[in-house]
Amino acid sequence: MSFRVDEQDVEVADDGASLLEALRDRLGIRSPKDGCSPQGQCGCCTVLIDGQPRVACVTPLRRVAGRSVTTLDGLEPAVRLRWADAFTVAGASQCGFCTPGIIVRLSALADLSPPSVEQALVAHLCRCTGWRAIVACAAGAGAGAPSPAAPARDRDLAAAARRAALEGGPPQSVGAMVALGAAGFADDTAPGDALVAVPDGRGGYAVGETLTEARARAAKVQGRRSGGSLVHPVELPPGPWHRVLRTTWVEPAYLEPDASWCVPGGEPASPLANGGAFGGKVASPAPAAARRLADEHGRPVRVLYSREDVVRLGPKRPPVAGGVRADGTGVLRVAHTPGVAAAVAAATPGMRVEEVDVAGPPTSAALRAAGWAESAVLVAAARGEAVVAAPGGGRADADIATDGSVRVSVWCGDPLDEAVLRSYCTGAAHMALGWVRREGLAVDRAGVPLDLTVRSFGILRAKDTPEVDVQIKADGGPPLAVSDAVFAAVAAAAWRSDGYPAEWPTRR
Repeated sequence: MSFRVDEQDVEVADDGASLLEALRDRLGIRSPKDGCSPQGQCGCCTVLIDGQPRVACVTPLRRVAGRSVTTLDGLEPAVRLRWADAFTVAGASQCGFCTPGIIVRLSALADLSPPSVEQALVAHLCRCTGWRAIVACAAGAGAGAPSPAAPARDRDLAAAARRAALEGGPPQSVGAMVALGAAGFADDTAPGDALVAVPDGRGGYAVGETLTEARARAAKVQGRRSGGSLVHPVELPPGPWHRVLRTTWVEPAYLEPDASWCVPGGEPASPLANGGAFGGKVASPAPAAARRLADEHGRPVRVLYSREDVVRLGPKRPPVAGGVRADGTGVLRVAHTPGVAAAVAAATPGMRVEEVDVAGPPTSAALRAAGWAESAVLVAAARGEAVVAAPGGGRADADIATDGSVRVSVWCGDPLDEAVLRSYCTGAAHMALGWVRREGLAVDRAGVPLDLTVRSFGILRAKDTPEVDVQIKADGGPPLAVSDAVFAAVAAAAWRSDGYPAEWPTRR
C-alpha cells in the first residue's frame, strides 16, 4: 500500500496494522508514541493526515492509502526546533513522551491563544508538567517570538538535568531532544528485527513477528470504561477524631507503558529510560521477561505492555482510612503495602499505622509519596494549614484562592534550574488536584480493575487545570527534592478548600 510520509513516498504491506504500528515498526519513525493503543485517548501518537491532526493508533493503515502523513520529523526544521526550544526553556516537557504529539497538533493550530490551546489539548494527556507551561509558551512558539522564560543559552542544562533527576527519580535529560521525544525511551531503541512479546492474560507472554501478530495470539481484549462506582475498601479506625479521610484505589497513570527489549545473553533496556513513572515501574517485570524470552528464542525480543496491561498488572496507590486528633496524632489504616509504615513514620511520627488486608490490585510504596502524603495531609488538616515537609527535607506551603488558582511556596535549597523546578512543582500540583477531586479506579468485589481506559482515571485536562504560581524561597544549602512535598501540600490545600469531606475524590 502506497502513501506519503514526511514528503517521501513509501510502500508498506497492509497486514491489518494501525498507522502507528506502520510508522514505528515498519518505517522506523519513532517520534509518534504508543501510550494507549488502540484506545485513541492519550494523543501521544498524533500526526497530520492531509494537514489535519489525527491519532495514528486508531487509524487503520488502509485509510491513508494515497494520502499524506506528517509526523513531528516531517515538520519544517525551523518550526520543529522553535517548538522544541520553547518547550525546553519554559519547562513544558519533562519525560518527553507526550510532547511530540502535542507539538504536532499545536503546530497545525491557527489560533494559539490560551483558550484555543487549552481546547486543543483536550485530545491529549500529560501527566508530568501540569499543562500551564505548555499553554503559556504555545503562542510565542507558534509565532516565532522568544519565550517569556530565560533564554536557553543562559541556562546550565547540566544543572537542569540534576534538578530533573532529583525530582523524577532516575537520571533524566533536559534539552530540545527531550521535547522532540528523542530521549531514548526503551521501545524507541529496540532493533528492527526483534520479536514482539505481550502479556497473554494467563501469566505468560504471546510472541509474534509483529505487534499485530503478538496481540492476535494473546487475544487482546479492548479496554472499556466500566462506569462502575468507586469503593473505599478500608474501614475508618474508631476514635474521637478531629478529621477523618478515606481514599480509594488510584492508578499512577504514567503515559509510557512498561517496555523493554533484550538480545540473547544481553542486558535488557530499562523501562525508566527518561522517566520515573512516579515510582510505578520500579519493579516492572518487563526487563526480566525480555531477557528470558530473548534467551529462549535466540533473537532480540521486545516486551510491550498495552494500557490495559498496565492497569491490570501495575501497582496502584494503596487506599487508606485515617483519623487525626487536634494535636496531630492519630491512626492511619492502609491496605497492606511493604514500606508504607516506615515512610509514614519518617514524615509524621505522631501517626500510628495499621496495615490491613484488602482484596484488590497490587500496591506499592514506591508510588509518589504513598502513605506518607495521606498522613501528612491529615496532620496538616488538624492544624488547619497546608504546610508539608517531605522526609527528604524539601518543604512546601500551598493555598487555593477563591478563583481556584493555586499558590505554592517551596524551600528546597539550591534550585539548580528554576524552569525545571517550577515545571515539576506545577506537575505535582496538577496531580494533587486530580487525586483529591477526581481520580480513582473502579474495581470489582474481587479487587480486579474494571476501568481500563486512560480517560477513565480522572486526570485533569488542561482546560480544567487552574493557574499554579510557584514561589521559590531562598534558603541556601544543598538541593533537595521538593515536588513530593508540593504534591502533599496542594492536596491538603484542595481538601481544605473543599471543606474536608471524609472521602476522596471529592468531586468525582
